[in-house]
Amino acid sequence: MSDARIGAAAAPAGAERRSIARHAGTVLLGQLAVMAFSVIDTVVAGRYAEDALAALSVASAIFVSVYVALMGVLQALLPIWAELHGARRPEDIGRSVRQSLYLCAVATAIGMAILLYPDALLRWTGVPDAMRAEVRRYLNVLAFALPPTLLFRLFATLCQGLGRPQLVTRLQVLALPVKLVLSIWFAFGGAGLPALGLVGCGWASLLVNWALLAGAAWLLRTERGFASCGIWRRMEPPDWRQIGQFLRLGLPAGLSMLVEITSFTLMALFISRLGTAAAAAHQIAANLTALCYMVPLSLAIATSARVSWWLGAGSPAQARQACLTGLRMALAAAMAMALGMFLLRWQLPAVYSDNPQVLAMAAMLLAATAVFHLADATQALCVFVLRSYRVTLAPLAIYCALLWGVGLAGGYLLAYQGLGPWAPMRSPLAFWVMGALALAVAAALVALLLRRAVRRSLRAA
Repeated sequence: MSDARIGAAAAPAGAERRSIARHAGTVLLGQLAVMAFSVIDTVVAGRYAEDALAALSVASAIFVSVYVALMGVLQALLPIWAELHGARRPEDIGRSVRQSLYLCAVATAIGMAILLYPDALLRWTGVPDAMRAEVRRYLNVLAFALPPTLLFRLFATLCQGLGRPQLVTRLQVLALPVKLVLSIWFAFGGAGLPALGLVGCGWASLLVNWALLAGAAWLLRTERGFASCGIWRRMEPPDWRQIGQFLRLGLPAGLSMLVEITSFTLMALFISRLGTAAAAAHQIAANLTALCYMVPLSLAIATSARVSWWLGAGSPAQARQACLTGLRMALAAAMAMALGMFLLRWQLPAVYSDNPQVLAMAAMLLAATAVFHLADATQALCVFVLRSYRVTLAPLAIYCALLWGVGLAGGYLLAYQGLGPWAPMRSPLAFWVMGALALAVAAALVALLLRRAVRRSLRAA
């Protein structure tokens, strides 16, 4: 978007597409760099020991559930800052950012408490005793990586709202080789350091995330584009009216992302009962699916920023055009990614493991994840853009009913107890099949909500 240089006048469809593509492409590069952190840990853990990979599957499910839910609260501030940017109110952006630090502090405290004391969650989900100690050690390290991670997410949301995602991407790309070297060194040992295994990957993540936060602070201090916002002015006391506005938008968004991610990550905790081979195969499929998800996620962020900018500039018709353009791009990209996963379902798992049982099971799962990804891409873009129109409660209700009720609960029944005429599958495939069904229905419903919100905005104008 680059400060929305197209302007408040009506932009041609081609210009809108190029604007979204530039923004999304920059975000995607950074997201892929961050996703590569997870890929590095998965490959390193898999090469270190199969038990380490299985423990990572469980531990990453818990961490991602916590992080994504809290990130969702902060990411939901993007439409607010993008609208203020479109309305040319930079000083209000600065005040809003400073108030958001109070919200970030509370989110950090909640997240750290969960990661430092995960035993109740491990018992509830039935994680085998043999895994618990390693999972606990890994999460305890990541608890201290959460503060810089959430603060950096706040910085990324601000940059995306201002149309400057390239600042975030530069830092994320520069951090990737550092993460690679540290994960390998800490996990396998060397140069006087003992082999730490999976916990070593956690220490590498901690150091890298503090370094990213330091880079973000330096950019906020030195980049001229932030000067007009006055972000570094003295902190005001909490403005409960503004914080309430954040919560009305961010809390449902965060809960929606919690439902979405837990319907996905709790699979790993339930699947762990099927043994290390099933857990390892699921981790491979989950990792590849999450990697593919970065494409529609980047398009959703870019489209949401663009829609919010046009709404702030007082042009709902152009906001509608941006919404349609982003949706078409997301669907086209999702079909290409789904086809690639299906055609390479045997080759991709071989990067992670050489265990024949794990490879066969992962190949079977990737055939199902292709359908899963199509529905996931559609609903992701619709939900992100709905936040630009301040619609957050209805998607939350849809997620609770379908992703938890049909996807997770239905997958559990199909896997362990049987569902209707189908006997228990005793396979992680049951969770992926029911998850894909739930996401498909959710995608259809949120698309209808988005259509209604866009029409309401046009009528109001």
